[in-house]
Amino acid sequence: MSLQSPVDGPSRQATVMSTFSDEAVPETDPSSTAGLLAERLQAWRHAVAYLEEYMGAVEKIHKSQAKEYEKVLKTISKPLKYGDHFDQSLGGVAGFFENMRANTQALINTNAETEKSIKGSVLPVVERLSKEIKNKSKELAQGAQKGAKEVEKARNTTQKHIELLGQNTAAFESKGGKMTPADDPYVLHRGVVHRLHRQVMEENNHRNDLIAVQNNFQSFEAHVIEVLQQAMEAFNSFVSGQAEKTRALYSDMLGAIQRIPPDFEWQGFAARKGDVLVNPNEDPRTVDSIQFPNMNHNSTKPLIEGSLERKSRNKLDWRYQASYYVVTPSKFLHEFKDSDNLRKDPTPELSIYLPDAVIGKPSGEKFNVKGKDRSKTMSSKLTGTSELAFKAHTAADAQKWFDIICKVAGATGPAEASTPSPVGSPSPPAEDESKPTVVTDHKAQEAGVTGTDTVASPTALSPTSTAASPVTKDGKGSASTTGTAIPSGWAFIPVAPVRSGLSLPGQ
Repeated sequence: MSLQSPVDGPSRQATVMSTFSDEAVPETDPSSTAGLLAERLQAWRHAVAYLEEYMGAVEKIHKSQAKEYEKVLKTISKPLKYGDHFDQSLGGVAGFFENMRANTQALINTNAETEKSIKGSVLPVVERLSKEIKNKSKELAQGAQKGAKEVEKARNTTQKHIELLGQNTAAFESKGGKMTPADDPYVLHRGVVHRLHRQVMEENNHRNDLIAVQNNFQSFEAHVIEVLQQAMEAFNSFVSGQAEKTRALYSDMLGAIQRIPPDFEWQGFAARKGDVLVNPNEDPRTVDSIQFPNMNHNSTKPLIEGSLERKSRNKLDWRYQASYYVVTPSKFLHEFKDSDNLRKDPTPELSIYLPDAVIGKPSGEKFNVKGKDRSKTMSSKLTGTSELAFKAHTAADAQKWFDIICKVAGATGPAEASTPSPVGSPSPPAEDESKPTVVTDHKAQEAGVTGTDTVASPTALSPTSTAASPVTKDGKGSASTTGTAIPSGWAFIPVAPVRSGLSLPGQ
């Protein structure tokens, strides 16, 4: 139900400030609500101080009779400080003080018979109330206002990392995607999300604190009104021995404060300042609904990610340990402890630049990657370049990881060993017919894939003839190889076997 003040004004539901925003770093000042409430406490403190001064002045006036009542009138002759916090219509705190000014003018000629009673029983109640308001102000400063500073600090941190993400996503295209692990937009993107989680947590905690403070304000202000009523009742009892006129004037002052409903001032204040107060009925913020620059940039989207098991680099330890791995458009293979962006800053435990790595052909659900860890962690400094053994959940998953890693690294498929030309088939052109041609490309081992089986090295042989020919150093003599004749001037050169799965140029 919409709450309305007695005078025409906007409803609270329609004007309460919205704390829900799709912006990563809202432009609203988190300290505005806490500052407003702190100012309101100061207004109440001044109001109570007004009444305290009034009663103290009455005590003196009862002693110095008529002239002293002029001083009483002066204590409340000034408008209330922070008067805009009170309803200026009749029936509120402001109207109450107007009523006191009018009745005090009529008390100028009264005497001061009840000085001691006022000093010993009424003023302490008002003084305690003033201390309660002062303590309430300290609690607000230590709680809500401190929380506003934490929110501002978290927002500044998030903004800095969003700007850093924007710089590196812009540099991603100009650098051709070759970046350091720390500047990888994917890593920076996760860093922004991590800081957003921390920021939203601070914002929601601050919001909950403000809601609790606002809810407490209504009951606290009702308590203030009740204490003021009690003080005025005690004050009235002490001056009731005065003349009938004096008693009637003070009764009128009592009636003025008693006629104020406990929540009258708060409801009017909420209606007037609804655009600044927090709406407790509004849903809290969530990271999923927040939009920030470059959050959908292609460089922040992983090519593949998921859980893999990796064998420890300790040669004495054969166990596999599961971690979260990601291949990014920046051509890095990153290792994280898990995929959680909330508990800690997602910094890679391991980062391998795939174009400089050697990828092993899958064997079932296992495959190897040999490269240098560029994560700049203590482990990377100790191990340097090492061969990492991975194990996927299934052989199909291993093949999927292998295909994407090879595509990112620029590697080709495994090479097949060449076989000698059939007898009588034409031979390929050669630069020098007096020397055999052997095709071996060791550079393929540096950028290609490695396997585990050994096969004959790829070798090209010259054509053979059906007749046996001598084979010597100068082309003379005779020899035979498995029933196939080697022409004069040619020689068969055996080559040590190499590992299968080599990637050769052009294949």
